[in-house]
Formats: sequence, C-alpha cells, structure tokens
Amino acid sequence: MSEDIVNRRVIQWFPGHMAKTLRLMETEIRNVDCVLQILDARIPLSSLNPEIERITVGKPHLYVLNKADLADPEITKQWLDYFKSAGAGCLPMDSKQKGKAGAVKGPIERELSALMERRRKKGMVGARIRVMVVGIPNVGKSTFINSFAGTTRAKAANKPGVTRGKQWITVDDYDLMDMPGVLWKKFDSLETATNLAFIGSIKDDILDIEELACGLLSSVRTIYPDQLVTRYKLDRSALELPPYELLQAIGAKRGMLVSGGEVDTERAAKMLVGEFRASKWGRISLERPPQREAVAEELWEEDEDAAQDEQ
Repeated sequence: MSEDIVNRRVIQWFPGHMAKTLRLMETEIRNVDCVLQILDARIPLSSLNPEIERITVGKPHLYVLNKADLADPEITKQWLDYFKSAGAGCLPMDSKQKGKAGAVKGPIERELSALMERRRKKGMVGARIRVMVVGIPNVGKSTFINSFAGTTRAKAANKPGVTRGKQWITVDDYDLMDMPGVLWKKFDSLETATNLAFIGSIKDDILDIEELACGLLSSVRTIYPDQLVTRYKLDRSALELPPYELLQAIGAKRGMLVSGGEVDTERAAKMLVGEFRASKWGRISLERPPQREAVAEELWEEDEDAAQDEQ
C-alpha cells in the first residue's frame, strides 16, 4: 500500500436515523431556550456539524470542547481564543470527571441573560431552562449529561449510534434535551472525514482499518513525532518511511507476526487506532485553529444575520 493511495477513498456514513434526527432538531429547536453543542477538543472544526449550525442559528449557543484531557492543552487554549474572537461562548471540559460538567451552568445563564431578564419582568422567576444538547457521534454527549446530572441518566458508550431518539432529562432548574449524535450527508474535505474516522465518530465497520491507521500515522508523525518514537520505541529514521512501511515497522516492534515472519498489519492497525483513541500516545490535537479572518465569518455570519432579523 503506497502513501499516495492512503485515505483516497471517500468516507461517507449517514444512516437513515441521522436524517430523522436532523428533522427532529428542526421541529424541536423552537421548544428550547438555548443550544449546547459538544465538540471533540482534538478536532473542534471537523466536529462542528454544519447542519446543526444551520438548524440552530439564532438560538443562544454555547460550545463545549469535550475530551480536553485527551487534547494538547496549548492547542486547546488557541481554540478557546479562536471561538472567543468569533464572539462564540466556549469552554473546555473533561466530562468523565464527576461534577465537572456543572461548570457550564454559569455560561448558559450568561448566554440567556436577556431571556432571564424578560422572564423576571413577567414574574416567571424560577422557570426551567430548556437546553438542546447536540453534537456528532462519539464526542461524549451522554457522558457529559451524566456528569451534569451527577448520575446515569443517558446511555453512554465509546462508539457512535448509542442514542437513537431524543431524551428529556431534568437536572435542578434545567431540562436537557439529549439529541442523538448526527453527521452530515457530504463532508466538505477528506481531512474532515478522516479526522472523524480517527476519533471513532464514523462506524468502524465501514472503514478499512489499515488505511485508517496509515492515515493516522501520516498525520501524527508530522506534528507529534516524539510521541510515536517514544510509544513504539522507534528509530527516528523510521518516521521517514511511507505510512504502510511505518505500520509494518511498528507491528514488528510489537511482535505482531504471522507464519513466515510477515507482520500482521490488520492486527497492528487495530492496535494503533485503539491506542490513539485511548490517548496512549499522549495528549494530541489533530487540528490547529485557522486564521480568524479566513473562516470565522463563514461559521457565524448566519448567527449575526439572524440576530439582525430579530431586532
């Protein structure tokens, strides 16, 4: 397998229940006060679903960079500055730590300050805050909600497609609408698709695991070479190998051999992808923030238009 064919195959995964979820969001968005969108801190831009952005435009919005404990902390700081410069509320989160998700309550109330004031003037003090919790598959929405609630209220698993229908979950003064994880029909770039595959947001059954592992090696060795060298006890010269040969070298180091002394590359690929997802390579961010001027208007100009329409 040569480097020039790695990850050329178009990756798409949009089962019928995702189309149903998008229609459900369009119906239910009018019944909530704000939107909490969960992103993966390792790939904030790739995990930002443009269909969710379209449907939720005009609603107070808060972004949560979940799994921040798996991401490069310096890069996460850059992402927080990026969202802030675009006028978007954003905070990092490790939802697996009990009670940590409660940190969003203050930002939610700040985002809804105008609504809360209107309710106060109408004598509606104490009215429940309705929040739609959205995101792509496998970014930790259910884990986040369980942390927010302090108990197990939503199904959680380290694979996409566990939540299949909306769930209303009551926590203190909040009603959380947990929506199933949803992708979009056509990815705008191969990089986006592969990033989603790397973190497990696309069902592994439709992927070629060896292509996925080679793509992951190709991406990570350019930005975190030391992690690969240390984890797999490689000579630095091995990083110059084509990805498939690097995969073979790592498999050989781990003793993953079959009869004849050849490397079992499928087994090596499964090990590599599994260890990356388990953060055994160290804290890694696959995306850096783009220049603010280059894309921020594209991401949030609809929000500004909607705000003007309401005035």
